[in-house]
Amino acid sequence: MQPLYLQNTRLASSMFNIILFGPPGSGKGTQSEKLISAYGLKHLSTGDLLRGEISNKTPLGLEAKTLIDKGLLVPDEVVIGMISSALDANPGAKGFLFDGFPRTRAQAEALDKLLKLKNTEIGVVLALDVSEEELVNRLMNRGLTSGRSDDTNENIIRERIAEYNRKTSPVADYYREFDKVVKIKGEGTVDEIFELLKKEIDKRFDH
Repeated sequence: MQPLYLQNTRLASSMFNIILFGPPGSGKGTQSEKLISAYGLKHLSTGDLLRGEISNKTPLGLEAKTLIDKGLLVPDEVVIGMISSALDANPGAKGFLFDGFPRTRAQAEALDKLLKLKNTEIGVVLALDVSEEELVNRLMNRGLTSGRSDDTNENIIRERIAEYNRKTSPVADYYREFDKVVKIKGEGTVDEIFELLKKEIDKRFDH
């Protein structure tokens, strides 16, 4: 028997979906908000989905909570099931902006398979490119007011950046096989970076 999420309805083929990559301090959160507002996209954060499913005591949420309570990772198929539910709950959406997912090549392959079943796909993967020194400076400055201890230790910051690069490189390599990855210069004003992002989206997104 097929998993339930593979049996649900197909989405509108005109939907445009974006993955936005960016290391800590790249401004990804700020740009995500601006893109969602400008294009009428639904923000899809796997962390938020997980908390929502657990809070609503859905079958997937209960399964995830049992695993988390045991100190185990939530398996990809459960996360994909949650994404499927979110897609089905928003059939009229213009598209989705994926945040925090996929984190591995296996997740990227599973996401592509799911989206194909739903009659849609990832339109573009936008990767904010910021030098390590700039990221360190931004995070150290943020640490002066954020209250986050991991924003005040340069060694921890550099390790976070290295960890990000290790994890996301295979995902970017996967999407490069389909010519979907675009590097965006993530240094400049918020508006300058936003215009660069919009330029790449507008090439592909039929309003």
